[in-house]
Amino acid sequence: MTDFYQMAKEFPQFKREEIDEFIEQFNSFDLDRSGSIDEDELIKVMKQLGEKMPAFKIRMMIKEVDIDGNGEIEFNEFLQLISNIRSGKTDQQKGFARIYNKQSSVIKLKGATDSSTHSFADDEKESFVNFINSTLYNDPIVKNRLPINPENMDIFEELKDGIILCKMINDAIPGTIDERVINTKKLNKFTKVENQNLAINSAKAIGCNVVNIGQSDIEEAKVHLLLGLLWQIIRIGLLRRISITECPELYKLLEDGETLEDLLKLSPDQILLRWLNYHLKNAGSNRRAKNYTTDIMDSEIYTTVLNQIAPDECSLSPMNTQDKGQRAELMLQEAENIECRKFVSPSDVVRGNPKLNLAFVANMFNTRNGLGEIEIKEMPVIEEEDREARTFATWLNSIGCEPFVTRFYLNLRDGLILLQAFDHITKSNPNCNVSVNWNKVAKNPRNKFQALGNCNYVIELGKQLGFSLVGIGGSDINEGHKMLTLALVWQMVRYHVTNVLFKLSKTGRALSDSELVDLVNQKVYEAGKENSISSLSDPNLANSFFIADLCDSIRPGCINYDLLVSTNNEEELIKNANYVISCGRKIGAVIFCLPEDIVEVKPKMMLTIFAALLVLTC
Repeated sequence: MTDFYQMAKEFPQFKREEIDEFIEQFNSFDLDRSGSIDEDELIKVMKQLGEKMPAFKIRMMIKEVDIDGNGEIEFNEFLQLISNIRSGKTDQQKGFARIYNKQSSVIKLKGATDSSTHSFADDEKESFVNFINSTLYNDPIVKNRLPINPENMDIFEELKDGIILCKMINDAIPGTIDERVINTKKLNKFTKVENQNLAINSAKAIGCNVVNIGQSDIEEAKVHLLLGLLWQIIRIGLLRRISITECPELYKLLEDGETLEDLLKLSPDQILLRWLNYHLKNAGSNRRAKNYTTDIMDSEIYTTVLNQIAPDECSLSPMNTQDKGQRAELMLQEAENIECRKFVSPSDVVRGNPKLNLAFVANMFNTRNGLGEIEIKEMPVIEEEDREARTFATWLNSIGCEPFVTRFYLNLRDGLILLQAFDHITKSNPNCNVSVNWNKVAKNPRNKFQALGNCNYVIELGKQLGFSLVGIGGSDINEGHKMLTLALVWQMVRYHVTNVLFKLSKTGRALSDSELVDLVNQKVYEAGKENSISSLSDPNLANSFFIADLCDSIRPGCINYDLLVSTNNEEELIKNANYVISCGRKIGAVIFCLPEDIVEVKPKMMLTIFAALLVLTC
């Protein structure tokens, strides 16, 4: 079996989701799933595309890409072609590059307001629609709009008002949005825009990378962007419980010689593969899963694991069938016995769609993980990450850092995520003359020395941006020093959220905390409101009324003050805070903090809220 992800390590510039798409594209050529594209397969694909070409020209086409000269195109050669197209080294209108571009856009739709075309996976669209139907079927607001037909394009029209997106975000991470803020009745263009803003900014707040998605993309039903956003929301919801803190039983997946830290370093995707292999080993099977594509295409791994986690409901009988498509259908019928037939069709299994198969495995795990109960004496000691670290992790995820940050201190140790973050925040500031020189970076650090080199470069970049880094070195990041890592990342967050406020500064430099306080007080005063604060740690901020006043000063009428409660009751204070956070996002502010940060009056988080709201006045 081809290990696509191992081959992809040669191309660190490609993100994981891009690799998944490239695997799908490669498999659309590799008809026999041999791991390479030969002359006969290319001829068949070209016929489907309406292309006719003599055999010798097809061989020449393969030769252009065939680095090792074996007459076939392997996945690493396929990725090299894509890399060359992107860098401009290869003309995408000629040779195999032209056929690649044509094949990767087989399914096309006209853009809603322009003549551009975009490709999307129809099977993924159908899967996501089915998931929405099953998730929201009993929701009092949207149930009258369900079920949405998965076989046509209705979903994109249904997503345009933002309501279903908001509902799916709350399903992924409950409580993210105060649903009292969602506009649901007598919608007009303005109230739809508010819902769209709420959806986009709440998606950022749960860690979705929406750098290239704006409110207008929802309004115009840009299908490729909406599907990408939906997938991120669904993925985050499915994977949020796949961690040792949520499921301590996962410690049973530790292999010989490993420590708990080794398990904590794994992404949810990797943990799920290890979970499959744990059950395969217990079943006495020689098979092992290394990916969500080629390894699962014959349904044997799925059939075996289903039988392991639910022996009374799921049998091994599908393995008596030789045809892969029929076997996949029979396997899914077994999965239906424990109510986890979701996300994949038989063809999705046989074709090895990586997104949908990951979703299927995650849903299987969440339905019944088969790890057994854990005794108190077996319970591993797991130190919960503090809320500030989780908030900063969400920020890193939202700006597109890869891989997805799940364990803040562990995931930053090789410096790569922090370098990606520096790349983002410096490029987003047109006045910044500091940039990341990727030639100085070990993009795939294989040892501590290379990782430490990356971390030292992180510190160097921070100093170039004027960060206060006295006593902080690359080794502190590499060793996961909590206080010092937080100190560095906080300065990155602060730089990111305040650099857009330069035009509000009278000094021509970044605003100080006191200047920021003066600005928000002035804004509230000019709106005729009586509340004011003395500092970012003013205890009067805890009830959220001042933040509500600031929102209402920026967008008059956006706050329903009847929904705010004057109280010292913590539960009611949390409700107030969640309400004003949702209102802020609804009017366009990118707010990452949690309600608890407001109630506890965390000065750093207050700064980010005020900066995010003041940006709307620039």
